[in-house]
Amino acid sequence: MIERLATLLDSHHVPLRSFFRGLKALGRPFLLWSDLGQAYSQFCETDTGAPLNETEISRIMGQTQEAAVHGDLLCLAIRERVGHWRFAQIHTEEMYCQELGVSEYLDIKERVAARIPSGDRHVLEIDLSPFERGFPKLSRVQHIGRGVEFLNRHLCGRLFTHGGEGQQLLFDFLRKHQVRGRQLMLNETLGSVEDLRHALDQAISLLQDREMDDESYQVLRRLGFESGWGRTSARIRESMLLLLDILEAPSPSNLEEFLARIPMVFSIAIISPHGYFAQSNVLGKPDTGGQVVYILDQVRALEREMRASIDEHGLDIEPQIVVVTRLIPEAADTTCDQRIEPIKGTKRARILRVPFCEYESGKVIPQWISRFEAWPYLERFANDSQKELVAELGGSPDVVIGNYSDGNLVASIIAHRLGVTQCNIAHVLEKTRYLLSDLYWKDHEPDYHFSCQYTADLVAMNSADVIITSTYQEIAGTHDSVGQYESYGAFSLPRLYRVVSGIDCFDPRFNVVSPGADPQAFFPYFERERRDEELSAEIDAMVFGSPSCPYRGHFADRSKPLLFAMSVLSRVKNLAGFVDWYGQNQELRDRANLLVVGGSLRPDESNSREEREEAERIHWLFDVHKLDGNARWLETQSDRNKAGELYRLVADHRGVFVQPALFEAFGLTVVEAMSSGLPTFATRYGGPLEIIEDGVSGFHIDPTRGTESAERILRFLKDCDANPAMWIGVSKAAVRRTEERYNWQLYAFTLLKLSRIYGFWKYVTSLERQETRRYLEMFYALVMRPLYRNVLETRH
Repeated sequence: MIERLATLLDSHHVPLRSFFRGLKALGRPFLLWSDLGQAYSQFCETDTGAPLNETEISRIMGQTQEAAVHGDLLCLAIRERVGHWRFAQIHTEEMYCQELGVSEYLDIKERVAARIPSGDRHVLEIDLSPFERGFPKLSRVQHIGRGVEFLNRHLCGRLFTHGGEGQQLLFDFLRKHQVRGRQLMLNETLGSVEDLRHALDQAISLLQDREMDDESYQVLRRLGFESGWGRTSARIRESMLLLLDILEAPSPSNLEEFLARIPMVFSIAIISPHGYFAQSNVLGKPDTGGQVVYILDQVRALEREMRASIDEHGLDIEPQIVVVTRLIPEAADTTCDQRIEPIKGTKRARILRVPFCEYESGKVIPQWISRFEAWPYLERFANDSQKELVAELGGSPDVVIGNYSDGNLVASIIAHRLGVTQCNIAHVLEKTRYLLSDLYWKDHEPDYHFSCQYTADLVAMNSADVIITSTYQEIAGTHDSVGQYESYGAFSLPRLYRVVSGIDCFDPRFNVVSPGADPQAFFPYFERERRDEELSAEIDAMVFGSPSCPYRGHFADRSKPLLFAMSVLSRVKNLAGFVDWYGQNQELRDRANLLVVGGSLRPDESNSREEREEAERIHWLFDVHKLDGNARWLETQSDRNKAGELYRLVADHRGVFVQPALFEAFGLTVVEAMSSGLPTFATRYGGPLEIIEDGVSGFHIDPTRGTESAERILRFLKDCDANPAMWIGVSKAAVRRTEERYNWQLYAFTLLKLSRIYGFWKYVTSLERQETRRYLEMFYALVMRPLYRNVLETRH
């Protein structure tokens, strides 16, 4: 690549020198992929740049994710393919280039961003690659996010094909397997792998034509088998035959199937510290949105699957799920001041709330605190939560699941101390949402404290046993965009530390497990028998009449289809941007009405500066575009049944749902809308790119090109007027897509399977990687704790 670039500089030096000079003339220290692509396209349209059209330099520029301008030097970060980067330094006057190492490239970025003098280079450099050298890694891009398949295949081959090491480790694991002091699977009657083989042969013959009864269980116990193999003789025989196959002729598939059958998960702790976490009156409050909905739906699905699985194993053990969050004494109109809250729709799952306290004094923090300012309280919160969690469960959980950056950090602390499996779910990583926020972290520090967040992400990601993402893109992005996790491979926080190897997107800990929408609330509009007539009338009045909740605007002509958007108010969600697209397109306004739901209509009542600014902007756009006869704005609807009926009402009127976010990690509202049978237009940046099959089950839009996005929506509405079957076809395809790929039953089954398999491999191969842990603990002590003090000083 670099050698080829040098040749191209020589053969096309005249147009390239002119192009590079044009980049420098922009006067910007950093240029991103979109900036470079636009500048290159425009240059190639000139007479000077025309010779570069369709040359190899076009491909290289298309792969360049960013450029740093440093005097006469232009430094390029070239992403040849997912996870594979090369760095080049070009002298734009003398027209030569040389390859840079990742550390050299970051050094130049630091000098440009922070104006660090050359030679002033006392840098804390973070490199986790030495600890990973002996650990298996994926090699193919297509396998990213399918870590459990790779790990099973690799470790099965390594342990079960050389002597009897694997068989002995599996035997030891089954012999030691207990739950709450009760022995499962095998007992001490069996002293060796050979004993196990003979006992399996006898048990399989015994169960051939026999139903399970007390005598059968006693015979199995005398042979060396305890509970956990299954409730029926057929299930027990299947499990035993699988184990016998593994002992005789192991394969990754039968090993995976057998491990998925071992009863290992009876209690789960789910960690989500920030925001208002409750079941009602919280959605729309600061830092409280889709994550709460996700976790509550996750809990219900997991408990159902755990009960079914435990019953299938032949056990009578009550599963437990506890969501650990923050107790807020000044809880306003919520239940966030209650220590314990049972979760509706479950039998025993509950929310356990633990207050934030000052680390040394133990003084309780009574008021809500932004997630960006919660960092100084998390270590004490982890300590206190661990004690209360163990007391609540009557022992350690089998799995600890962290959510978001703060929850993942707390989960890493608790899981390590208790010696249990740790699972991370990021939901979103701020680093890719706020461009160049790593390089200019000091500018953002008073408001966002990204230094804490990015440090926490590094610690938690490298501590986890398994990392769950909703989409492939979260890990590895697309052909022309960098994945959220991939962006943590190498980056710099100037004058704090530099990461030359942080996260590898080829790590087998990554697994894609997509969530779904609550089927009780979000079901197709055409299932009339399931719809509540009173609720339908209430939603109709909310949209077309005078609702009890605050609203702005009305529809002069209610016969038009509705363009519907619903989200929290933030710059990233871009609800105000969508209002602006609509306001500027008169033909779209003539053909459809606009319905937006989100935030508070009274900006002064919000605790979030960003939400206030977005609300003020929407009010301003209503005034500037004179939208009151074409548009209606409603406050956030926290009742999911109302939200579901909103989607269905829009579908009744042959409208569409629009998700205009600048970036969306997953896109829960997209799944909700599609599950309701509503044709959906959603951002191409993030999860919706995978959820929607463009032109089949919905449509992708580019939120950075609002005019084009509005035109695409308009074209669809025109096409549907000419051919009504088109709307119905997209609607049915959307429902089919979510039923097949995005449902909670599949999610819960897969997550529990992963927990069992990773738990086993952690036991037999020490996947906790103690050397990495010691390195991370040093990093935490040297960097994270001082950053906590900075947050406190800023708050005070």
